[in-house]
Amino acid sequence: MKCAIFAALFAVAMARPDGPPPPRYAPAPYAAPHKGYAPEKLPPQPFAYQYGVQDDYSGASFEKAESQDATGALQGSYRVNLPDGRVQIVTYTADHANGFIADVKYEGTAVYPEEKPYAPAPKYAPAPPKYAPAPKYAPAL
Repeated sequence: MKCAIFAALFAVAMARPDGPPPPRYAPAPYAAPHKGYAPEKLPPQPFAYQYGVQDDYSGASFEKAESQDATGALQGSYRVNLPDGRVQIVTYTADHANGFIADVKYEGTAVYPEEKPYAPAPKYAPAPPKYAPAPKYAPAL
């Protein structure tokens, strides 16, 4: 009886095709763009925006403004309060003829925290061990 069950299981296992099952889907084939294809170049879209943050609790303070005209020329500026107390002001322009040009200026003077002299950490020595004489045991009577 056991041989018949083993033979049936072996026959079922051998009936499967070799290798993994076929995929349930096939990815779409890649088609390269035809020769002479170029993506559509859109004309510059004029825009202007401005934003700023002033948070007295955290000390965060910055602002930015940027605009672009119909020819694609970009101009803008931003201000940032630096951690050393100065204010960094960047004014920039960008166009296809001259590229990106930035003018960076700083207001104020840098202030750094007072430097403290180095003091080595105190050395701690463990307390010497205390030895007590071994207790004397008397036999139980």
